[in-house]
Parts: sequence; structure tokens; C-alpha cells
Amino acid sequence: MKKLSFILSILLIFVVSFLSAEEVTLKMIQVFTSPLRTKIIEEIIEKFEEQNPGVKIELISPPYETAYQKIYLMVSTNQPLDIVEVGDWSLSALASMGKLENLEPYISKSPLKDYFINGIIDAARIYKNTAYLLPNAVYVKTLFYRPDILEKYGIRSVPKTMDELMAFCKYITDPKNNQYGFDFRGKGFPTAFIDLVVTSFFDDIDPNNMYLTKDGKLIFEDPRAKEGLKFYVEFYEKTAPKDSINWGFDEQVNAFVAGITPYLFQDPDTTGLLNELLKNGVYKTAPLPIGRGGKAYPTFGFAGWGITSYSKHKDIAWKFIEFFNSPENNAYWCKMYGALPVDKRVYENDPYFSSEIFKGWAEMFNDPEHYQFTKYPLDNEAWSNWNQFHEETMQKVLLGKMSIDEALKEWAKFWKEAGLVK
Repeated sequence: MKKLSFILSILLIFVVSFLSAEEVTLKMIQVFTSPLRTKIIEEIIEKFEEQNPGVKIELISPPYETAYQKIYLMVSTNQPLDIVEVGDWSLSALASMGKLENLEPYISKSPLKDYFINGIIDAARIYKNTAYLLPNAVYVKTLFYRPDILEKYGIRSVPKTMDELMAFCKYITDPKNNQYGFDFRGKGFPTAFIDLVVTSFFDDIDPNNMYLTKDGKLIFEDPRAKEGLKFYVEFYEKTAPKDSINWGFDEQVNAFVAGITPYLFQDPDTTGLLNELLKNGVYKTAPLPIGRGGKAYPTFGFAGWGITSYSKHKDIAWKFIEFFNSPENNAYWCKMYGALPVDKRVYENDPYFSSEIFKGWAEMFNDPEHYQFTKYPLDNEAWSNWNQFHEETMQKVLLGKMSIDEALKEWAKFWKEAGLVK
């Protein structure tokens, strides 16, 4: 009898050990896919798996242009998915579907909460004042430029205004020699690029809403918006390659690296690619040029990871998200990929983030007189349809199929129907 009991005990231990060793697989999807970015995420995943035996993470990396559609399809049909990349522009759409887990309970217990940069968690509470993602990077556009190309044309100063930038771009543009000025973006949601130019003609943009003036009026019905949009179209028609009407992020970076277009508006994630593709010191950053309104209106963008509300492994998913946001991994992620860290300790401990590469952002952050950080109406349910509509109408304008006046009327109508103004 004792022998039987002993055998049963051994069998029980074996079964328990076998069950406990059963592998848990998390499915994780990214949005802003690129070879470099995928490699970095996979390295962080590998470190996590080494520290957590029995846990595997399967990374899904759809092309950026179709990533949101794939995510919406997967979550709307409850396809296996645990960790979702969520950007500020997609947050409300995903959260309103009821497919993202409320992360407030996790954040409140996390030791990371004491080290977030000011305002980043509040910024993530776009939908119903609740955090449905944990931001892992901050994105703000600035001006990238190539001194080596510009010096060939005798340009040694940095454009401080939009008019100066236009003048420099026109001066160096020489289509016969495949030399242009402005690194234009025609596709891949060019909303922010258009808005940076158009709003720079204003001096009274509402800091809480990019599309309203401080007296609550739509900017698209203001004559200054027409002047700004004409200026934006001029960048395309007189200083950019004609095929840039179809350019997205990759094409912009390629043209900048090749020196075809030495002036580029982009986010800090561009630095990761440029550091890999160009020699040290070949490119520099500067504050965004201010417009005729005497200001520039950059937006405070962010992205991070969320957890699906139907995930069967929420606690493990959170453990990975927390791991991803540790100061060591946040520093590595942002340095290699090029974003701005969300953990204050990274800025204190890593001199890279106070180097010359970040001069453009540092100067903007320290000049509130000329740089007003402004929010998009991301909590408006119409936002999920805006970017595609904005791009489509802008394409018609650039192709001469729609007038600037008609486009502005369409944009004003869109936001009136969305209830942005009463």
C-alpha cells in the first residue's frame, strides 16, 4: 500500500510538473512596422522569454498601410490577440469597440508610475478619461536637414520661418539634376504635415483643439487657413518631386538619405533609421519653422501597448508591457528606434538624449512663446474617419481635381457634422 501511495505521489508530481511547464503563447501585433523596428521588438521579446520560461510571444507585423485594418478586423471578431500596439490616433476607435482592457488598475500598482514624464499618462486618457494603453514613446515632429547638401548651394543658416524654408527650397530645386528642397508626403496619413503648415498662419489656435481658434471657430472657415493651404500646395508644386504625391514614410526617408530632398519634417523615430543609414553628423535637427502667425503648433503624440479585453493571459501580457517600459528597455527601444522616452530616469542616466541630435526638440520644448503644443480632437468619434478623408481630399487638390476653397468647405462640413462646433 505504501509502495502504491509512493508511485501515485510520483505520478502526481510528474503531472503537475508537466502541466506547469505547459507553454503560454501571447499574440502581439505592431502597427508601425519596419525591418529595424521589428528587429528591436524581437530582441526585447527574446530577453523577456529568457527571464520567463514557458512564455512565448508571437509578433505579428503587418505592413503599416494595412496594420490598423488588420487590428480592427482581428479584435472585432475576437481573433486570438493579447497585446495590441495602440497609437494616440487609433485609441478612441479601439477603446470604443470595447476591445481594450482598462489598464488603470495595473498602472496604479506599477512601480513605473512614479517615473513617467509629466502629462504622458493623462495624455493616454483620451477615451472616457481612462488609460487603455501604456505609452512607451513620445513623438513630436521637428525639422531634419542635411548641412552637407545645403552647403553646396551656399546655405549655412537654418530656416527659422516657413517663408525662409520655402525660399531655401525653391533656391536649390533643380529637377534636371534631381535636386529638390522639401521632402513632401502625399500619402500614409499626411494630416500632421498639412496641419503644421496651415496652422502656422494662425496666432490663436486653441491649445486643446488643433481645428479651433481660441474663440471656438473652425479654422477651415478662416481666410488664414486658405493662405496656409496655398502655401502647402506650393511646397509640392515648386519644391518637391512630382512623384512625392505618393510618398509615405519610407519614401521620405529614402529621399532624405539620398540627399534628393534635404529638408524633412518628421518624428524622432526617424533618427533610428538615419543613424543606421547615414554617417554620424551628416544630418541635424532644428526647431520647426514658425509661420506668418508667429507660432508653430506641434502635437504631442504617443504610442504604446494595450491588452485586448478578451485576452486569456492579461496578467502575463501586462508583465511584458511593464518589462518593455522598464528604464533599461525604454532607453534601448527609444535609442535604437529613435523615439523620445517616457521614463524620466532615461533622460537623467543616458547622455544620448541630451546630444546634438535632439537639439530641435530641446529648443522647441524650451520656447513656449513660439511653440504651442496642441491637441487633436482624438476623443471625437469622427476622428477614425478623418485621416483617410483628409488625405483623399488633399490628393484631389494636388491633382487639380478640387480647389482649395472646395477642400476647406468639405473639411469644415466634416467637423460640423461631427459636432466639433455648436
